[in-house]
Amino acid sequence: MSISRVEIEVAGMSCNHCVQSVKNALEKITGVKEVEVNLEAGQATVQGEDLLPDNISKTIEELGFIPGKYNTK
Repeated sequence: MSISRVEIEVAGMSCNHCVQSVKNALEKITGVKEVEVNLEAGQATVQGEDLLPDNISKTIEELGFIPGKYNTK
């Protein structure tokens, strides 16, 4: 099954710099085409081809934020 969209909770973001850091890091993941990060909702939406939620979670964690529940489509 090919995952083309992942919506994931991101806890610990407190400012626009946090948002930009998460966005930049997620954009570097293989297969990612578009990333939206919402500070108020504490959520990131990643779109692309053959996405692996574990890679997305790991990237968020490596930045010092806490990845949460995710939905795939």
